Amino acid sequence: EARLAVMGCHALLEEGEGPALIFDIGGGSTEVVLVSTDGVVPEILDWVSIPWGVVSLTESTPLENEDAEALEQTYAAMREKVANAFADFASRLPQDSGDHRLLGTSGTVTTLASVYLELPSYDRRAIDGLHLPTQAMREISQTLASLPPAGRAQFPTIGSERSDLVVAGCAILESIIDIWPGERLGVADRGIREGILRALMASGKRRGRR
Repeated sequence: EARLAVMGCHALLEEGEGPALIFDIGGGSTEVVLVSTDGVVPEILDWVSIPWGVVSLTESTPLENEDAEALEQTYAAMREKVANAFADFASRLPQDSGDHRLLGTSGTVTTLASVYLELPSYDRRAIDGLHLPTQAMREISQTLASLPPAGRAQFPTIGSERSDLVVAGCAILESIIDIWPGERLGVADRGIREGILRALMASGKRRGRR
């Protein structure tokens, strides 16, 4: 999954110095990949898959009630679980790593990007390839985490169908920014499916040359 995610969205990475981090926040797991962009095709330098996605993290950390203190405690518990899962990978990341470029592909980052743009409805054309400040994504994440489900559902691109899961995605995203504190975050509305297509195309070209 990590390799396919990289193949599917690496073209949206901004130019810059040093390696970049590409991540995919899923339902049951999150994949994070450190890549070198020195060549035409990114080289995977290191990667990790943790067992926390928006569904698994939400189910493991139930919200007991909706008062401000409970919301804060639940979010802190989510953040701690994800930070612990990333700890070993974080210790392997290079310290002097250039521009700390970040690129995310998942419903979490596309949803938060649509909140950032204040879109009345989701628009892939506005989201795919967008680059925005990571601090803005942190602030949106913390705002959403402080709201009860009904409050989160008021955002038109979240709605009631995403309001229960978006907080877990926010916790995972903030933890990724913690370990790779870049100034800007790239957003991809593409990923594994596009990676599979690219892999099949490359495989067909190799067979054609035989």
